[in-house]
Amino acid sequence: MIVKNFVASPRTRYPIPRFRATVARHMGVAALLSLVAAGFAVSASAQSSDPLTAAQEGFDHPVKYAIYSAAWHLSTNAGLRVVAQNQSESPVELRSILFRDEIGNAGDSELKLNMLIAPGKWAELQLPFQDILAGNECVKRTMEDDWKLVEISNYTLNPSVRGLIIEDTRSFRIYQCVRSVRTTWVNPENNNEQVDNQWLMYHFERLPLE
Repeated sequence: MIVKNFVASPRTRYPIPRFRATVARHMGVAALLSLVAAGFAVSASAQSSDPLTAAQEGFDHPVKYAIYSAAWHLSTNAGLRVVAQNQSESPVELRSILFRDEIGNAGDSELKLNMLIAPGKWAELQLPFQDILAGNECVKRTMEDDWKLVEISNYTLNPSVRGLIIEDTRSFRIYQCVRSVRTTWVNPENNNEQVDNQWLMYHFERLPLE
């Protein structure tokens, strides 16, 4: 297991369509987080009418993270790569994420990270591969329909777009599934533990159908 902290790169100017070209790199994460901070989400009044969005708004943790793996779409023994940004002024440890079995035939899966993120910094963690896709009907159905999973994250431009094709161009399509997880955080300054329910977004893409 490898953990490293690093300073966030300057904000990029990449538009959303170029996200597909940078999704596996730190700059891709920084670009999307910058867009989120800049207000590319729908207005608060519109969000409040959607139960998922209202729930996501109620969970305002300063650490934003994303998970990647080449093994989701390639025949490889690649593990999981976790990239996180701590937007607070205090250190935070992302201890674990519990992926609940929403189907009833896979069992819960706990991803243990013990990932310390310094205040105002980025951190990156490499883990052995673990199945964090099973147990969700939307993810199962979308993978079977030949969509490519590119990222799992606790942030999104607009949570209310779950189950919809949110980008449909001549070059690619983007689709999102949503899943409820239980996240455990620890404040290393006082060792206080906080357990929260939150939503993770599974971001898919593929070439458009002819």
